[in-house]
Amino acid sequence: MRRLGVTALGLRNGPHRVTVERDLAVPAADGVTLLADRYAPVDVDGAPVVLVRSPYGRRGPFGLMCGQAFASHGFQAVVQSVRGGFGSGGVFEALDEREDGLATIEWLRSQPWFGGTFAMHGPSYLGYVQWAVAADAGPELKALSMQVTASTFRDAVNVGGTFALESALIWVDLTARMKNSLSGITTGIMSPRRARRATLSGRPIAELDRLATGAQQRFFQDLLVNGPDTPFWDKRDFSPTVSKVTAPVNMTGGWYDIFLPWQMKDYAALRAAGRRPYLTIGPWFHADQRMMRGSVADSIAWFRAHLLDDPSGLRENPVRLYITGADEWREFPDWPVPGMREERWHLRPGGALSTAAPPESEPDAYRYDPNHPTPFLGGPTLLGETRPSTDQRRLERRRDVLTYTSEVLDDDLEIIGPVTADLHIRSNREHTDFVVRLCDVDPDGVSLNLCEGMRRLVPGTPEAGADGVRRVAVELWPAGHRFRRGHRVRVQVASGAYPRVARNPGTGAPIGTATEMLTADQEIFHDPGRPSAVVLPVVPRHPAA
Repeated sequence: MRRLGVTALGLRNGPHRVTVERDLAVPAADGVTLLADRYAPVDVDGAPVVLVRSPYGRRGPFGLMCGQAFASHGFQAVVQSVRGGFGSGGVFEALDEREDGLATIEWLRSQPWFGGTFAMHGPSYLGYVQWAVAADAGPELKALSMQVTASTFRDAVNVGGTFALESALIWVDLTARMKNSLSGITTGIMSPRRARRATLSGRPIAELDRLATGAQQRFFQDLLVNGPDTPFWDKRDFSPTVSKVTAPVNMTGGWYDIFLPWQMKDYAALRAAGRRPYLTIGPWFHADQRMMRGSVADSIAWFRAHLLDDPSGLRENPVRLYITGADEWREFPDWPVPGMREERWHLRPGGALSTAAPPESEPDAYRYDPNHPTPFLGGPTLLGETRPSTDQRRLERRRDVLTYTSEVLDDDLEIIGPVTADLHIRSNREHTDFVVRLCDVDPDGVSLNLCEGMRRLVPGTPEAGADGVRRVAVELWPAGHRFRRGHRVRVQVASGAYPRVARNPGTGAPIGTATEMLTADQEIFHDPGRPSAVVLPVVPRHPAA
């Protein structure tokens, strides 16, 4: 039945029969008992172990994907429920996983069936717990395989200084309601809907967790009062230890994943330390089942290479990217891809966009009203109730959204790499937000979002000039895309993306309790002295042979 279950999930069974030990007791450092299930191939003694630590349970589809699938391919798999969930003792402390993770590894070493080596696997929170211990796990750790995750969630929660409201609310609803091995299926469907209803209630943000989940959630409340620079994040941020990790790392991400920019920073830190991680980025959002299925097969190949000395399943180039627009996979030796050049596409008067420098012109203006915030209409998402790439024309008709569009392209334009925006702005509010979004407009006028970024401004950051103009850098999500000949490039500028990020009340009041909402009058400059632009990572065209 377990083998049939693996097949039903779209995974491939290996040749080994599997036995399961349930509810193994793992002692934590403070005496709390954590529970784990051990899947083992019956005909292999001392097989390497794949350790998976999860807040989402260890049975049902999850146990099949992370336990049965690996064991059938010749590995032992230990799937553990983290503190406070699914029978494990203690109280769940979100993102506080280092001590329990190290205690689990110490327990693993002492087991008679431990063969001397282990790896770790898992997406999202299950990847974060890998970073929590990887630098101190010891020489027995031979490989890591992680998907749609990062070594810190600090900046993903506080995107450009904004607050990632919808994702935070969905996640606390998800973890509050998961009580058995199958609850994740219905919860995954309903959590985005409950979160969206709560955000549309008009109530202060500090009340939304109660509206969504039925009770106040401590972690959500902690996020509201602990910005990115508070001590709350210090023991939950493992980015300083990434360069110390020596075990080979396999990373999988998605162009529409909420953690992608920070996953790329982890990749860069490993490369700077002389490591050679593998990186795969597909056309996926965070919980995309296509990514989940493929990542198991990739992890098996990665673990065979580094625990069984069989590299036959590894590709030649370590970086593999799906290029949207071209609808094809490509392989590269590194990220950013060699040969890419930065190209400035200037915002110009009349809603134009061009590589040519802008002429003397008056700024464009719009008014942002947090009582009627600019909505979010497709983009990086946690559970993907809507398509991550969505026709933006309804959004672009709003008076609080500016658009800048290129002429029809005579040739294909391909971008692969980081995308940034360089804006020159003026606002009547020192507290305000800016959102920049890159879109591809097809010959029929359909405008599909590719990537976006946010930046929250506070007094003095950045400093304004004598004329009140501030120069604002916005980091967008990376992209790998081909704008086809006959299409156009479009840039949106707005001051909200609700409820993806919390609306800025314009007052500087704490976001959780703010009730007074002030409109913001925004100006975007595009003249020779203040040339606002989006900076694209353009891949040079090679003449036909």
